[in-house]
Order: sequence, then structure tokens, then C-alpha cells
Amino acid sequence: MRIRVFYHDKCFDGACSAALFSRFYRERIRERAEFEYVGLVHRAGALFNEDDFMGDENAIVDFKYSPSPRITWWFDHHQSAFLTPEDASHFEQDTSNTKFYDPDYRSCTKFIAEVAKERFGFNSEPVAEMIEWADVIDGALYPDPATAVEMREPAMKLTMVIESNQEPGFIPRLIEMLAYQPLAEIINFPDIAARIPALMERHRRSIEILRERVECKDGTVFFDVTDHELEGYNKFIPYYLTPDCTYSVGLSKSSFRTKVSVGSNPWAPVEPAENLAKICERYGGGGHARVGAISFPPGKFEVARQAAAEIVAELRANYASRASR
Repeated sequence: MRIRVFYHDKCFDGACSAALFSRFYRERIRERAEFEYVGLVHRAGALFNEDDFMGDENAIVDFKYSPSPRITWWFDHHQSAFLTPEDASHFEQDTSNTKFYDPDYRSCTKFIAEVAKERFGFNSEPVAEMIEWADVIDGALYPDPATAVEMREPAMKLTMVIESNQEPGFIPRLIEMLAYQPLAEIINFPDIAARIPALMERHRRSIEILRERVECKDGTVFFDVTDHELEGYNKFIPYYLTPDCTYSVGLSKSSFRTKVSVGSNPWAPVEPAENLAKICERYGGGGHARVGAISFPPGKFEVARQAAAEIVAELRANYASRASR
């Protein structure tokens, strides 16, 4: 039996979700299943290719819903989980009992763990560390910006490795490790340990680049790094550099998209009030109430800059209006 698992690529929670789903499936559904892993990314245009759903079973974790009849399992926790109202209706009418959604969970990994335990009797204790770190990282549950940015813990280093990876086949190998190995052991595997020094240097350089670019006004910091290959920058750097800001809007680029990232400061002195997923949805993006993003085609810098400028203006105006009351 061949199971294809489609997961949110370049994302620690996405990789952990795939790892946990695979372990759960082997232990509670079919022991001798063989797994293939396919990373999915948010981009302009179609997110799915029906021809890719070629497994005997096909699962999507930590990513948007597909109404394809070939999808047999689905887990997600994003507020913007459905591309269309028709997709949402399709999910609501599903009777398979193998598709699950709850936007109240901070991480998809923890969501899978609890559904698998309650519905299928799965014991997640052997991978409790991975589940907890996925919740911390995806839910931004760090005690302070320094913890999020200084990258001391193995989970933080693995996040950096995952978000910066460009090698096909690497994350699927890592997913198999995550399912059965402690994080401290994984980080010391030669293929992973060898990547860390260069990534840490890139991380330090990104801090300095952002230090020169961040502009904080009316509770919102803005920066544009499209002249650098920095899409995988640590998203907490803006709050590390400007701790008094409430929101951040950043422009970055990669080979497959131009990205507008919209976030809120978990340690902000003024509580965030805007639903960032709803704002991003107006431009074809989405996410969570506290963090979202929009993907534009590669090279569409001016369109992305216009969207970013409008979002910055909206956030600053709303922040200033509340501050004046």
C-alpha cells in the first residue's frame, strides 16, 4: 500500500505534521504502508495537480483543502483553509471521518496528535517533544524575541534548515527521522549538521539587512528585501529589532513567487486587533488571525509592493485611530 503525503513545505509544522501522520498511520491503520512525501507551497495560480494524487491513499496535512475524490485524509488548522466556498461546502458534506479541520489549534501537528488519540487510540507520547515544539514554533509561544531569534534549541535550528532547503528529497528524508528520532539526535546527523554553520551566518546577515531596512511607524514595521534572496528569514527578527511595534509587513522574493508577509508581534505592548488572514484573503492570500501571507507570481514586484503599501496604510491608520481614542 503506497501512501502519498502532501505537506506544507518549508515549514517545521508541515514537516512534523507529515511525520506524525505517517507514524500514526503505520501504528493504527496499516503497519506495512510505504510512504512518499510531496511538499506543497502557496503560490499564485493552482495549488494542486490532480495527477500528483497517484497513491493508493493520498493525504494532505497542514495545507489547504482539495475536493479531489483521490484525497482520503486531510488535516488542517489554518483559518484560510478553503480556496472557495464550494470547497468548504464539500468538506462539510464529507462523511469519510478521515478529514479534519479546527482553526483553533496553533499547530497542525498537535491537532493531528489529539484527533489520532481520540478517534483512533494513537499514543503520541514517544514524539511528545516534536509535537510540543511544533506548537511553540507555529504558535509563536516563545517567552521573548531573543528566544525566537537566537536559534539556540535543536528545534529552532531544524526550522532554519527546513525553511531554507532547496534540495529535492531532503525534507522527505528528514520527515522519516522526525517520526522516530529525538530532535537533538537529528540535528547531529552529518547531512544536517553540515548545513548549520552557513545557515547561522546567513541568519546573522539577515538580521543586519533587516536592521537597515525596518521602518516602524504607527505600530507597524515595513521592510522590503526583494533585492536579496531572503524569503526564509526568521519572521521574528522585526520584533527583535523593533519591540514596540504591533504588526510587520515584509516583501521578499524566491524563484517561484514574490511574497508579502503580514504578521503580529507576540510580545507587543499593544495587543493586535486586526484579523490578518482576512486582510490577506482580499489579495488572494490567507493564514491565521495573527499571521498571514500573499503569494504573487515571480517578478510581480510592483503588484506586490502596491498590496503591501495598502496593507501597511490600513494597519497604521487603524492603529493610530485606536491610539487616539
